Amino acid sequence: MTEDTLSGIRRTLGILKILGGGNPQGMRLTDIAAASGISQPTAHRALKALMAEGFVEQSEAGRRYQLALDFFVLAARAAHAGGLRGTARPALLRLSSTLSDSVFLLVRNGFDALCLDRVEGPFPIRTFTGDIGGKVPLGIGQGSLAILSYLPEDERETIIRFNVPRLLDRGSFDEVGLRMQIENVRKKGFASLNTGLIPGMAGVGVPILDSEGRAVAALSIGTLSERLEGDRLPLVVELLQKEANGIGRQLNPFDPTLRYPARSLGTGSV
Repeated sequence: MTEDTLSGIRRTLGILKILGGGNPQGMRLTDIAAASGISQPTAHRALKALMAEGFVEQSEAGRRYQLALDFFVLAARAAHAGGLRGTARPALLRLSSTLSDSVFLLVRNGFDALCLDRVEGPFPIRTFTGDIGGKVPLGIGQGSLAILSYLPEDERETIIRFNVPRLLDRGSFDEVGLRMQIENVRKKGFASLNTGLIPGMAGVGVPILDSEGRAVAALSIGTLSERLEGDRLPLVVELLQKEANGIGRQLNPFDPTLRYPARSLGTGSV
């Protein structure tokens, strides 16, 4: 395969990404070319090729381009190849068996973190999210804080402004405290804290990152405070990060769980 062919493939895939993240009503040729950094004639040729394959269509007026039905059909088929919950399940079982603690898979759900799956350990614990399907505002709990800390800055700022009153209502951080914790998580690569909201309980959370380094989920454990003291904490972090990295490499970008996590649990909510 020649370099020119590879460049053409990259340009075409880049246009698909731009259309996927752009206006749902479609984008003009000039805007597509500008966003992709290529000339209008080159962008037009790529769009014509995508239209011939049924992946892109034009509006009736012919001035805007948008993703076509065939693209979403292909994406839907790809999504069934492996959802986040199924991908992560073996990791949760391994961690629970190795650590003898309760392990949780959290996923972002708007301004909240939702518990997508959990494996119960032998120690009786209380958690922020409760059972599978439980939600907490992003910023409460180790897994939730890990997700928030590794979101793009603009998204993170929007969530902080929205969630600070919700955190205060639950007796958690004020804005200064939350920002300090986020900075700490980004420096260390994991969240580990005991706010006293659940006496005697502690935990560790690490982000699960997509190919662009953006947090879409987190692995966390909940356990008794004394079980995260001394040399045990670094070992727990290492094991969690290893499993989170493995899950991240297997993420399916078309997995509907990443956009509508509650639907994957059959709750019918978004």
